[in-house]
Amino acid sequence: MKHTNHLNSNSVSVPALTKHACTRMQQRGISLDAIDAALAYGRSIQAKGLTFFVIGHKEVRKFLAQGIDLDAVAGIQVLVSSEGSVVTTYRSHDIHAIKSCRRAPSRFGAPR
Repeated sequence: MKHTNHLNSNSVSVPALTKHACTRMQQRGISLDAIDAALAYGRSIQAKGLTFFVIGHKEVRKFLAQGIDLDAVAGIQVLVSSEGSVVTTYRSHDIHAIKSCRRAPSRFGAPR
């Protein structure tokens, strides 16, 4: 990840990592710097009771104009629980696969 501005200028501290997240990071070759970049520069999507931080092509283009090259971390997705810990992380450019879970309406329109 090359950048003219230092990552630390917009950097956030990486929240607690679950054991599962640590395992997946190691298996998938995702660094703490990549997690930090996703949390600092990624798009935030609320879905499935989690917050997804995603670095897609739009974020790469947007921050490149500001002198920050996120090309190396494009496609990184970081899932953060409501308690604030990183649950897991992976690479995927399919942002449309993140869908919020909606409950089906009840039969008679009344809440369940």
